[in-house]
Amino acid sequence: MALYWCTEALPLAVTALLPIVLFPFLGILPSNKVCPQYFLDTNFLFLSGLIMASAIEEWNLHRRIALRVLMLVGVQPARLILGMMLTTSFLSMWLSNTASTAMMLPIANAILKSLFGDKDTSKDMNRENEESQACLQQNKLYTVPTEMQFLASTEDKDLAEEKGLSSDALSDLKKEEEYKTNIWKGFLISIPYAASIGGTATLTGTAPNLILLGQLKSYFPECDVVNFGSWFMFAFPLMLIFLLMGWLWISILYGGINLRGWKTKKSNIRVDAEARAKEVIKEDYQKLGPTKFAEQAIFFFFCVFAIMLFSRDPKFIPGWASLFAPGFISDAVTGITIVIILFFFPSQKPSFRWWFDLKAPNTETQPLLTWRKAQETVPWNIILLLGGGFAMAKGCEESGLSVWIGGRLHPLEGVPPPVAVILITVVIALFTEFASNTATIIIFLPVLAELAIRLKVNPLYLMIPGTIGCSYAFMLPVSTPPNSIAFSSGHLMVKDMARTGLLMNLMGVLLLSLAMNTWAKSIFQLGTFPAWANIHAENATSLLTAVENVTLSALNKI
Repeated sequence: MALYWCTEALPLAVTALLPIVLFPFLGILPSNKVCPQYFLDTNFLFLSGLIMASAIEEWNLHRRIALRVLMLVGVQPARLILGMMLTTSFLSMWLSNTASTAMMLPIANAILKSLFGDKDTSKDMNRENEESQACLQQNKLYTVPTEMQFLASTEDKDLAEEKGLSSDALSDLKKEEEYKTNIWKGFLISIPYAASIGGTATLTGTAPNLILLGQLKSYFPECDVVNFGSWFMFAFPLMLIFLLMGWLWISILYGGINLRGWKTKKSNIRVDAEARAKEVIKEDYQKLGPTKFAEQAIFFFFCVFAIMLFSRDPKFIPGWASLFAPGFISDAVTGITIVIILFFFPSQKPSFRWWFDLKAPNTETQPLLTWRKAQETVPWNIILLLGGGFAMAKGCEESGLSVWIGGRLHPLEGVPPPVAVILITVVIALFTEFASNTATIIIFLPVLAELAIRLKVNPLYLMIPGTIGCSYAFMLPVSTPPNSIAFSSGHLMVKDMARTGLLMNLMGVLLLSLAMNTWAKSIFQLGTFPAWANIHAENATSLLTAVENVTLSALNKI
Protein backbone atom coordinates (compact mmCIF):
# COMPACT_ATOMS: atom_id res chain seq x y z
CA MET A 1 0.00 0.00 0.00
CA ALA A 2 2.84 2.39 0.79
CA LEU A 3 4.28 1.77 -2.68
CA TYR A 4 0.91 2.33 -4.33
CA TRP A 5 0.31 5.51 -2.33
CA CYS A 6 3.72 6.94 -3.24
CA THR A 7 3.55 6.04 -6.93
CA GLU A 8 -0.23 6.54 -7.36
CA ALA A 9 -0.41 3.38 -9.48
CA LEU A 10 -4.05 3.34 -8.40
CA PRO A 11 -6.11 6.34 -7.27
CA LEU A 12 -5.31 7.10 -3.63
CA ALA A 13 -8.88 6.40 -2.48
CA VAL A 14 -8.93 3.02 -4.28
CA THR A 15 -5.63 2.05 -2.68
CA ALA A 16 -7.13 2.97 0.68
CA LEU A 17 -9.81 0.28 0.16
CA LEU A 18 -7.27 -2.54 -0.19
CA PRO A 19 -7.20 -3.43 3.56
CA ILE A 20 -10.87 -4.40 3.36
CA VAL A 21 -9.91 -7.07 0.83
CA LEU A 22 -6.38 -8.06 1.82
CA PHE A 23 -6.50 -8.15 5.62
CA PRO A 24 -9.28 -10.79 5.90
CA PHE A 25 -7.83 -12.97 3.12
CA LEU A 26 -4.32 -12.83 4.63
CA GLY A 27 -5.58 -13.57 8.12
CA ILE A 28 -4.42 -10.26 9.58
CA LEU A 29 -7.78 -8.85 10.69
CA PRO A 30 -11.40 -9.97 10.27
CA SER A 31 -13.62 -7.70 8.22
CA ASN A 32 -15.68 -6.66 11.26
CA LYS A 33 -12.53 -5.04 12.67
CA VAL A 34 -11.27 -3.55 9.41
CA CYS A 35 -14.42 -1.84 8.14
CA PRO A 36 -15.18 0.24 11.28
CA GLN A 37 -11.79 1.95 10.84
CA TYR A 38 -13.25 3.80 7.86
CA PHE A 39 -15.87 5.53 9.98
CA LEU A 40 -14.17 6.47 13.23
CA ASP A 41 -15.24 9.63 15.03
CA THR A 42 -12.10 11.30 13.63
CA ASN A 43 -13.52 10.87 10.11
CA PHE A 44 -16.74 12.57 11.18
CA LEU A 45 -14.79 15.47 12.70
CA PHE A 46 -13.10 15.93 9.33
CA LEU A 47 -16.44 15.58 7.53
CA SER A 48 -17.95 18.33 9.70
CA GLY A 49 -15.11 20.65 8.74
CA LEU A 50 -15.58 19.88 5.04
CA ILE A 51 -19.33 20.54 5.23
CA MET A 52 -18.76 23.85 7.03
CA ALA A 53 -16.27 24.80 4.32
CA SER A 54 -18.88 23.98 1.64
CA ALA A 55 -21.37 26.33 3.28
CA ILE A 56 -18.79 29.13 3.48
CA GLU A 57 -17.94 28.72 -0.20
CA GLU A 58 -21.63 28.49 -1.19
CA TRP A 59 -22.31 32.05 0.04
CA ASN A 60 -18.92 33.58 -0.90
CA LEU A 61 -18.14 34.43 2.70
CA HIS A 62 -14.50 33.45 2.17
CA ARG A 63 -14.14 35.94 -0.70
CA ARG A 64 -15.66 38.75 1.35
CA ILE A 65 -13.24 38.04 4.21
CA ALA A 66 -10.26 37.94 1.83
CA LEU A 67 -11.07 41.24 0.11
CA ARG A 68 -11.80 42.95 3.43
CA VAL A 69 -8.42 41.95 4.82
CA LEU A 70 -6.65 43.18 1.68
CA MET A 71 -8.44 46.54 1.98
CA LEU A 72 -7.15 46.87 5.54
CA VAL A 73 -3.48 45.95 4.99
CA GLY A 74 -2.81 48.46 2.18
CA VAL A 75 -1.56 48.13 -1.39
CA GLN A 76 2.21 48.36 -1.08
CA PRO A 77 3.71 45.09 -2.43
CA ALA A 78 5.10 43.94 0.92
CA ARG A 79 1.82 44.70 2.69
CA LEU A 80 -0.20 43.02 -0.04
CA ILE A 81 1.96 39.89 0.20
CA LEU A 82 1.40 39.91 3.98
CA GLY A 83 -2.33 40.35 3.46
CA MET A 84 -2.41 37.51 0.94
CA MET A 85 -0.52 35.20 3.30
CA LEU A 86 -2.62 36.08 6.36
CA THR A 87 -5.89 35.62 4.47
CA THR A 88 -4.84 32.39 2.76
CA SER A 89 -3.54 30.87 5.99
CA PHE A 90 -6.72 31.78 7.87
CA LEU A 91 -8.93 30.28 5.17
CA SER A 92 -6.71 27.19 5.02
CA MET A 93 -7.33 26.58 8.70
CA TRP A 94 -10.94 25.75 7.84
CA LEU A 95 -11.04 25.10 4.08
CA SER A 96 -8.77 22.72 2.19
CA ASN A 97 -5.35 24.02 1.20
CA THR A 98 -6.21 23.50 -2.47
CA ALA A 99 -9.50 25.42 -2.25
CA SER A 100 -7.85 28.31 -0.39
CA THR A 101 -5.11 28.61 -3.01
CA ALA A 102 -7.50 28.35 -5.96
CA MET A 103 -9.70 31.06 -4.45
CA MET A 104 -6.90 33.51 -3.64
CA LEU A 105 -4.95 33.29 -6.92
CA PRO A 106 -7.60 35.02 -9.10
CA ILE A 107 -7.70 37.86 -6.54
CA ALA A 108 -3.90 38.12 -6.69
CA ASN A 109 -4.04 38.13 -10.50
CA ALA A 110 -6.48 41.05 -10.56
CA ILE A 111 -4.27 43.06 -8.20
CA LEU A 112 -1.15 42.30 -10.23
CA LYS A 113 -2.84 43.38 -13.44
CA SER A 114 -3.79 46.69 -11.85
CA LEU A 115 -0.24 47.19 -10.60
CA PHE A 116 1.60 46.23 -13.79
CA GLY A 117 -1.03 46.22 -16.52
CA ASP A 118 -2.22 43.29 -18.64
CA LYS A 119 1.22 42.66 -20.09
CA ASP A 120 2.39 39.07 -19.85
CA THR A 121 -0.72 38.00 -18.06
CA SER A 122 -3.86 37.54 -20.08
CA LYS A 123 -3.20 34.16 -21.63
CA ASP A 124 -1.44 32.65 -18.66
CA MET A 125 -4.02 33.83 -16.13
CA ASN A 126 -7.00 32.58 -18.11
CA ARG A 127 -5.39 29.17 -18.27
CA GLU A 128 -4.55 29.33 -14.58
CA ASN A 129 -8.15 30.01 -13.58
CA GLU A 130 -9.37 27.04 -15.63
CA GLU A 131 -6.72 24.74 -14.19
CA SER A 132 -7.44 25.91 -10.65
CA GLN A 133 -11.07 24.86 -11.05
CA ALA A 134 -10.03 21.53 -12.56
CA CYS A 135 -7.75 20.90 -9.58
CA LEU A 136 -10.60 21.47 -7.18
CA GLN A 137 -12.81 18.99 -9.02
CA GLN A 138 -10.26 16.28 -9.67
CA ASN A 139 -7.94 16.81 -6.65
CA LYS A 140 -4.91 15.92 -8.79
CA LEU A 141 -1.59 17.58 -9.52
CA TYR A 142 -0.92 19.60 -12.61
CA THR A 143 1.24 18.78 -15.56
CA VAL A 144 4.28 20.97 -14.99
CA PRO A 145 4.72 23.60 -17.71
CA THR A 146 8.07 24.31 -19.27
CA GLU A 147 10.23 27.31 -18.47
CA MET A 148 9.63 28.55 -22.02
CA GLN A 149 6.22 29.76 -20.83
CA PHE A 150 8.01 32.23 -18.61
CA LEU A 151 10.59 33.17 -21.22
CA ALA A 152 7.81 33.87 -23.69
CA SER A 153 6.53 36.63 -21.42
CA THR A 154 9.60 38.72 -22.19
CA GLU A 155 9.02 38.86 -25.92
CA ASP A 156 8.49 42.63 -26.01
CA LYS A 157 11.51 43.76 -24.03
CA ASP A 158 12.99 45.30 -27.15
CA LEU A 159 10.32 47.99 -27.29
CA ALA A 160 12.57 50.43 -25.46
CA GLU A 161 15.24 50.17 -28.10
CA GLU A 162 12.70 50.78 -30.86
CA LYS A 163 11.62 53.98 -29.11
CA GLY A 164 15.23 55.24 -29.04
CA LEU A 165 15.60 55.56 -25.27
CA SER A 166 18.95 56.52 -23.74
CA SER A 167 21.15 53.99 -22.02
CA ASP A 168 20.21 55.32 -18.56
CA ALA A 169 16.52 55.19 -19.39
CA LEU A 170 16.94 51.70 -20.80
CA SER A 171 18.73 50.62 -17.61
CA ASP A 172 15.93 52.05 -15.48
CA LEU A 173 13.37 50.30 -17.66
CA LYS A 174 15.16 46.98 -17.22
CA LYS A 175 15.29 47.48 -13.45
CA GLU A 176 11.57 48.26 -13.43
CA GLU A 177 10.81 45.14 -15.48
CA GLU A 178 12.93 43.04 -13.13
CA TYR A 179 11.13 44.56 -10.15
CA LYS A 180 7.74 43.75 -11.67
CA THR A 181 8.79 40.17 -12.42
CA ASN A 182 10.08 39.62 -8.90
CA ILE A 183 6.97 41.08 -7.26
CA TRP A 184 4.84 38.85 -9.49
CA LYS A 185 6.79 35.80 -8.37
CA GLY A 186 6.56 36.85 -4.73
CA PHE A 187 2.77 37.11 -4.97
CA LEU A 188 2.34 33.75 -6.66
CA ILE A 189 4.70 31.83 -4.42
CA SER A 190 3.42 33.27 -1.13
CA ILE A 191 -0.13 31.94 -1.54
CA PRO A 192 0.55 28.16 -1.69
CA TYR A 193 3.15 28.48 1.08
CA ALA A 194 0.65 30.26 3.31
CA ALA A 195 -1.97 27.60 2.58
CA SER A 196 0.40 24.80 3.64
CA ILE A 197 1.41 26.66 6.81
CA GLY A 198 -2.17 27.62 7.73
CA GLY A 199 -3.45 24.06 7.41
CA THR A 200 -1.29 22.99 10.37
CA ALA A 201 -3.03 25.33 12.84
CA THR A 202 -6.20 23.26 13.35
CA LEU A 203 -6.93 19.56 13.56
CA THR A 204 -9.35 19.82 10.65
CA GLY A 205 -7.03 21.99 8.55
CA THR A 206 -5.25 19.13 6.80
CA ALA A 207 -5.54 15.34 6.64
CA PRO A 208 -2.23 14.41 8.41
CA ASN A 209 -3.40 16.15 11.60
CA LEU A 210 -6.49 13.95 11.75
CA ILE A 211 -4.48 10.84 10.90
CA LEU A 212 -2.33 11.56 13.94
CA LEU A 213 -5.44 11.83 16.10
CA GLY A 214 -6.88 8.59 14.71
CA GLN A 215 -3.66 6.61 15.09
CA LEU A 216 -3.21 7.90 18.65
CA LYS A 217 -6.61 6.46 19.50
CA SER A 218 -5.59 3.18 17.88
CA TYR A 219 -2.12 2.81 19.42
CA PHE A 220 -2.72 4.63 22.71
CA PRO A 221 -6.45 4.50 23.56
CA GLU A 222 -5.84 6.12 26.96
CA CYS A 223 -4.21 9.21 25.42
CA ASP A 224 -6.61 12.15 25.73
CA VAL A 225 -4.28 15.16 25.61
CA VAL A 226 -4.72 15.88 21.88
CA ASN A 227 -7.98 17.53 20.88
CA PHE A 228 -9.03 20.56 18.90
CA GLY A 229 -8.34 23.02 21.72
CA SER A 230 -4.93 21.73 22.81
CA TRP A 231 -3.75 21.38 19.22
CA PHE A 232 -4.82 24.95 18.42
CA MET A 233 -2.98 26.31 21.46
CA PHE A 234 0.20 24.61 20.24
CA ALA A 235 -0.02 25.01 16.47
CA PHE A 236 -1.53 28.48 16.09
CA PRO A 237 1.43 30.38 17.63
CA LEU A 238 3.80 28.24 15.55
CA MET A 239 1.82 29.10 12.43
CA LEU A 240 1.93 32.84 13.17
CA ILE A 241 5.70 32.85 13.78
CA PHE A 242 6.40 30.78 10.67
CA LEU A 243 4.07 32.93 8.59
CA LEU A 244 5.85 36.13 9.70
CA MET A 245 9.29 34.64 9.02
CA GLY A 246 8.15 33.34 5.64
CA TRP A 247 6.71 36.74 4.73
CA LEU A 248 9.98 38.48 5.58
CA TRP A 249 11.97 35.97 3.53
CA ILE A 250 9.70 36.19 0.47
CA SER A 251 9.47 39.99 0.66
CA ILE A 252 13.24 40.42 0.91
CA LEU A 253 13.97 37.84 -1.77
CA TYR A 254 11.50 39.23 -4.31
CA GLY A 255 11.87 42.96 -3.66
CA GLY A 256 8.76 43.63 -1.61
CA ILE A 257 11.09 44.95 1.09
CA ASN A 258 14.18 46.79 -0.13
CA LEU A 259 16.72 46.82 2.68
CA ARG A 260 19.06 49.20 0.83
CA GLY A 261 16.68 51.76 -0.53
CA TRP A 262 13.86 51.86 2.01
CA LYS A 263 14.13 55.66 2.20
CA THR A 264 13.98 56.07 -1.58
CA LYS A 265 10.97 57.98 -2.81
CA LYS A 266 8.59 55.95 -4.93
CA SER A 267 8.15 56.87 -8.57
CA ASN A 268 4.90 58.33 -9.81
CA ILE A 269 4.34 55.17 -11.86
CA ARG A 270 4.35 53.00 -8.74
CA VAL A 271 2.13 55.44 -6.84
CA ASP A 272 -0.43 55.36 -9.67
CA ALA A 273 -0.22 51.58 -9.90
CA GLU A 274 -0.85 51.17 -6.17
CA ALA A 275 -3.83 53.51 -6.42
CA ARG A 276 -5.24 51.37 -9.24
CA ALA A 277 -4.72 48.22 -7.18
CA LYS A 278 -6.61 49.77 -4.28
CA GLU A 279 -9.48 50.61 -6.59
CA VAL A 280 -9.56 47.06 -7.98
CA ILE A 281 -9.82 45.57 -4.49
CA LYS A 282 -12.51 48.07 -3.52
CA GLU A 283 -14.44 47.44 -6.73
CA ASP A 284 -14.34 43.64 -6.27
CA TYR A 285 -15.59 44.07 -2.71
CA GLN A 286 -18.45 46.32 -3.81
CA LYS A 287 -19.47 43.77 -6.46
CA LEU A 288 -20.33 41.39 -3.62
CA GLY A 289 -23.07 43.82 -2.60
CA PRO A 290 -24.36 44.32 0.93
CA THR A 291 -23.86 41.51 3.41
CA LYS A 292 -26.67 38.99 3.03
CA PHE A 293 -28.55 37.32 5.86
CA ALA A 294 -27.13 33.96 4.77
CA GLU A 295 -23.55 35.26 5.06
CA GLN A 296 -24.25 36.59 8.55
CA ALA A 297 -25.79 33.26 9.56
CA ILE A 298 -22.88 31.25 8.16
CA PHE A 299 -20.40 33.49 9.94
CA PHE A 300 -22.29 33.07 13.20
CA PHE A 301 -22.37 29.28 12.95
CA PHE A 302 -18.74 29.24 11.87
CA CYS A 303 -17.79 31.16 15.03
CA VAL A 304 -19.92 28.83 17.17
CA PHE A 305 -18.28 25.85 15.44
CA ALA A 306 -14.77 27.09 16.25
CA ILE A 307 -15.57 28.23 19.81
CA MET A 308 -17.34 25.00 20.79
CA LEU A 309 -14.52 22.85 19.41
CA PHE A 310 -11.94 24.94 21.23
CA SER A 311 -13.79 25.06 24.54
CA ARG A 312 -14.96 21.43 24.68
CA ASP A 313 -11.91 20.33 26.67
CA PRO A 314 -9.14 22.97 26.55
CA LYS A 315 -7.18 21.15 29.31
CA PHE A 316 -6.05 24.27 31.19
CA ILE A 317 -9.64 24.82 32.43
CA PRO A 318 -12.67 22.50 32.54
CA GLY A 319 -14.55 22.58 29.24
CA TRP A 320 -18.27 22.39 28.62
CA ALA A 321 -17.97 18.64 27.93
CA SER A 322 -17.39 18.14 31.68
CA LEU A 323 -21.13 18.80 32.15
CA PHE A 324 -21.85 15.45 30.47
CA ALA A 325 -20.80 11.87 31.13
CA PRO A 326 -17.01 11.47 30.75
CA GLY A 327 -15.94 10.09 27.37
CA PHE A 328 -19.31 10.55 25.70
CA ILE A 329 -18.74 13.92 23.97
CA SER A 330 -15.94 14.17 21.39
CA ASP A 331 -14.95 16.80 18.82
CA ALA A 332 -16.87 14.82 16.20
CA VAL A 333 -20.13 15.19 18.17
CA THR A 334 -19.53 18.93 18.44
CA GLY A 335 -18.77 19.42 14.75
CA ILE A 336 -21.62 17.30 13.41
CA THR A 337 -24.10 19.03 15.76
CA ILE A 338 -23.31 22.43 14.27
CA VAL A 339 -23.27 21.39 10.60
CA ILE A 340 -26.60 19.58 10.86
CA ILE A 341 -28.18 22.95 11.66
CA LEU A 342 -26.94 24.29 8.32
CA PHE A 343 -29.25 21.91 6.45
CA PHE A 344 -32.48 23.35 7.92
CA PHE A 345 -31.63 26.91 8.99
CA PRO A 346 -33.18 29.33 6.43
CA SER A 347 -30.93 31.31 4.13
CA GLN A 348 -33.35 34.26 4.11
CA LYS A 349 -34.38 36.24 7.15
CA PRO A 350 -37.55 34.64 8.52
CA SER A 351 -40.62 36.81 8.91
CA PHE A 352 -42.58 36.43 12.12
CA ARG A 353 -45.68 37.88 10.43
CA TRP A 354 -46.02 34.64 8.48
CA TRP A 355 -47.18 32.81 11.61
CA PHE A 356 -50.12 35.17 12.04
CA ASP A 357 -51.04 35.80 8.38
CA LEU A 358 -53.54 33.13 7.34
CA LYS A 359 -53.31 34.21 3.68
CA ALA A 360 -49.53 34.03 3.46
CA PRO A 361 -48.29 31.52 0.86
CA ASN A 362 -46.71 28.35 2.19
CA THR A 363 -43.48 28.56 0.18
CA GLU A 364 -40.45 26.38 0.79
CA THR A 365 -37.40 28.27 2.09
CA GLN A 366 -33.89 27.44 0.93
CA PRO A 367 -31.57 26.29 3.75
CA LEU A 368 -28.03 27.56 4.22
CA LEU A 369 -26.73 24.35 2.66
CA THR A 370 -28.47 21.68 0.62
CA TRP A 371 -27.42 18.05 0.62
CA ARG A 372 -26.96 18.17 -3.15
CA LYS A 373 -24.39 20.96 -2.74
CA ALA A 374 -22.61 19.01 0.01
CA GLN A 375 -22.45 15.95 -2.23
CA GLU A 376 -20.89 17.96 -5.03
CA THR A 377 -18.30 19.87 -3.03
CA VAL A 378 -17.15 17.55 -0.22
CA PRO A 379 -14.09 15.49 -1.32
CA TRP A 380 -15.37 12.09 -0.24
CA ASN A 381 -12.19 10.41 -1.48
CA ILE A 382 -10.30 12.03 1.41
CA ILE A 383 -12.66 10.35 3.90
CA LEU A 384 -11.79 6.97 2.39
CA LEU A 385 -8.10 7.89 2.41
CA LEU A 386 -8.25 8.64 6.13
CA GLY A 387 -10.05 5.36 6.74
CA GLY A 388 -7.42 3.45 4.79
CA GLY A 389 -4.72 5.01 6.95
CA PHE A 390 -6.50 4.02 10.15
CA ALA A 391 -7.06 0.47 8.84
CA MET A 392 -3.39 0.23 7.92
CA ALA A 393 -2.38 1.36 11.41
CA LYS A 394 -4.72 -1.18 12.99
CA GLY A 395 -3.28 -3.94 10.84
CA CYS A 396 0.29 -2.98 11.79
CA GLU A 397 -0.66 -3.05 15.45
CA GLU A 398 -2.58 -6.35 15.44
CA SER A 399 -0.05 -8.19 13.28
CA GLY A 400 2.93 -7.08 15.35
CA LEU A 401 4.57 -5.29 12.41
CA SER A 402 4.97 -2.04 14.34
CA VAL A 403 6.62 -3.95 17.20
CA TRP A 404 8.93 -5.71 14.76
CA ILE A 405 9.91 -2.36 13.24
CA GLY A 406 10.53 -0.98 16.71
CA GLY A 407 12.83 -3.91 17.44
CA ARG A 408 15.02 -2.90 14.50
CA LEU A 409 15.55 0.63 15.82
CA HIS A 410 18.30 -0.19 18.32
CA PRO A 411 20.91 2.07 16.63
CA LEU A 412 18.68 5.09 17.27
CA GLU A 413 18.26 4.50 21.00
CA GLY A 414 21.37 6.55 21.78
CA VAL A 415 20.17 9.64 19.87
CA PRO A 416 19.20 12.56 22.16
CA PRO A 417 15.46 13.28 21.81
CA PRO A 418 15.90 16.93 20.62
CA VAL A 419 18.24 15.72 17.88
CA ALA A 420 15.74 12.99 16.99
CA VAL A 421 13.03 15.65 16.54
CA ILE A 422 15.18 17.58 14.05
CA LEU A 423 16.21 14.45 12.14
CA ILE A 424 12.63 13.18 11.92
CA THR A 425 11.30 16.52 10.67
CA VAL A 426 14.05 16.82 8.05
CA VAL A 427 13.55 13.27 6.76
CA ILE A 428 9.76 13.57 6.54
CA ALA A 429 9.89 17.06 5.00
CA LEU A 430 12.21 15.74 2.28
CA PHE A 431 10.12 12.58 1.75
CA THR A 432 6.89 14.54 1.36
CA GLU A 433 8.45 16.66 -1.41
CA PHE A 434 8.00 13.63 -3.67
CA ALA A 435 5.06 11.78 -2.08
CA SER A 436 1.58 12.65 -0.84
CA ASN A 437 1.67 14.11 2.66
CA THR A 438 -1.20 11.81 3.66
CA ALA A 439 0.64 8.72 2.45
CA THR A 440 3.84 9.93 4.11
CA ILE A 441 2.35 10.28 7.56
CA ILE A 442 0.51 6.95 7.33
CA ILE A 443 3.86 5.26 6.60
CA PHE A 444 5.91 7.05 9.28
CA LEU A 445 3.59 7.35 12.30
CA PRO A 446 3.78 3.67 13.40
CA VAL A 447 7.58 3.84 13.19
CA LEU A 448 7.70 7.05 15.22
CA ALA A 449 5.43 5.60 17.90
CA GLU A 450 7.68 2.58 18.40
CA LEU A 451 10.83 4.72 18.26
CA ALA A 452 9.47 6.95 21.03
CA ILE A 453 8.85 3.91 23.21
CA ARG A 454 12.42 2.72 22.56
CA LEU A 455 13.78 6.13 23.50
CA LYS A 456 11.51 6.26 26.57
CA VAL A 457 10.08 9.64 25.59
CA ASN A 458 6.50 10.78 25.22
CA PRO A 459 5.31 9.44 21.83
CA LEU A 460 3.81 12.85 21.03
CA TYR A 461 7.32 14.32 21.19
CA LEU A 462 8.15 12.52 17.94
CA MET A 463 4.73 12.01 16.36
CA ILE A 464 3.68 15.69 16.35
CA PRO A 465 6.83 16.94 14.55
CA GLY A 466 6.45 14.14 12.03
CA THR A 467 2.83 15.14 11.39
CA ILE A 468 3.49 18.85 10.95
CA GLY A 469 6.64 18.17 8.94
CA CYS A 470 4.44 16.54 6.29
CA SER A 471 2.94 19.96 5.53
CA TYR A 472 6.33 21.61 5.08
CA ALA A 473 6.70 20.80 1.39
CA PHE A 474 7.83 23.99 -0.32
CA MET A 475 10.62 23.13 -2.76
CA LEU A 476 8.95 21.45 -5.75
CA PRO A 477 5.84 22.16 -7.83
CA VAL A 478 4.67 18.54 -7.49
CA SER A 479 5.04 18.51 -3.70
CA THR A 480 1.48 19.70 -3.03
CA PRO A 481 -1.56 20.68 -5.11
CA PRO A 482 -1.27 24.35 -3.98
CA ASN A 483 2.33 24.49 -5.24
CA SER A 484 1.22 23.01 -8.53
CA ILE A 485 -1.64 25.49 -8.93
CA ALA A 486 0.71 28.46 -8.50
CA PHE A 487 3.35 26.94 -10.77
CA SER A 488 0.84 26.28 -13.53
CA SER A 489 0.67 30.02 -14.28
CA GLY A 490 4.01 29.77 -16.09
CA HIS A 491 5.46 32.75 -14.19
CA LEU A 492 7.38 30.55 -11.75
CA MET A 493 10.31 28.30 -12.55
CA VAL A 494 11.49 25.25 -10.63
CA LYS A 495 14.59 27.09 -9.45
CA ASP A 496 12.37 29.85 -7.96
CA MET A 497 10.49 27.37 -5.81
CA ALA A 498 13.67 25.47 -4.95
CA ARG A 499 15.65 28.45 -3.68
CA THR A 500 12.67 29.92 -1.83
CA GLY A 501 11.47 26.60 -0.46
CA LEU A 502 14.87 25.46 0.79
CA LEU A 503 15.09 28.19 3.40
CA MET A 504 11.36 27.80 4.16
CA ASN A 505 11.98 24.13 4.93
CA LEU A 506 14.95 24.97 7.16
CA MET A 507 12.96 27.63 9.02
CA GLY A 508 10.08 25.21 9.48
CA VAL A 509 12.34 22.51 10.94
CA LEU A 510 14.02 24.91 13.38
CA LEU A 511 10.79 26.63 14.47
CA LEU A 512 9.07 23.28 14.96
CA SER A 513 11.98 22.06 17.09
CA LEU A 514 11.78 25.28 19.13
CA ALA A 515 8.03 24.83 19.66
CA MET A 516 8.37 21.18 20.72
CA ASN A 517 10.99 22.06 23.33
CA THR A 518 9.19 25.10 24.76
CA TRP A 519 5.44 25.70 24.94
CA ALA A 520 4.45 22.25 23.60
CA LYS A 521 6.01 20.61 26.68
CA SER A 522 3.51 22.24 29.01
CA ILE A 523 0.52 21.75 26.68
CA PHE A 524 1.08 18.02 26.00
CA GLN A 525 3.11 17.11 29.13
CA LEU A 526 6.06 16.06 27.01
CA GLY A 527 8.54 16.08 29.88
CA THR A 528 7.42 12.69 31.22
CA PHE A 529 6.87 9.21 29.86
CA PRO A 530 3.07 8.94 30.27
CA ALA A 531 1.16 6.04 31.76
CA TRP A 532 -0.81 5.49 28.55
CA ALA A 533 2.46 4.88 26.70
CA ASN A 534 3.62 2.48 29.44
CA ILE A 535 0.52 0.36 28.91
CA HIS A 536 1.22 0.17 25.19
CA ALA A 537 4.87 -0.70 25.85
CA GLU A 538 3.84 -3.59 28.11
CA ASN A 539 1.35 -4.88 25.55
CA ALA A 540 3.96 -4.57 22.80
CA THR A 541 6.49 -6.54 24.85
CA SER A 542 4.03 -9.36 25.45
CA LEU A 543 3.05 -9.36 21.78
CA LEU A 544 6.69 -9.49 20.70
CA THR A 545 7.29 -12.40 23.08
CA ALA A 546 4.29 -14.23 21.65
CA VAL A 547 5.51 -13.66 18.09
CA GLU A 548 8.97 -14.96 19.01
CA ASN A 549 7.47 -18.05 20.70
CA VAL A 550 5.37 -18.83 17.64
CA THR A 551 8.41 -18.45 15.42
CA LEU A 552 10.56 -20.69 17.63
CA SER A 553 7.89 -23.39 17.83
CA ALA A 554 7.57 -23.35 14.04
CA LEU A 555 11.34 -23.73 13.67
CA ASN A 556 11.41 -26.61 16.16
CA LYS A 557 8.79 -28.44 14.14
CA ILE A 558 10.92 -28.05 11.05
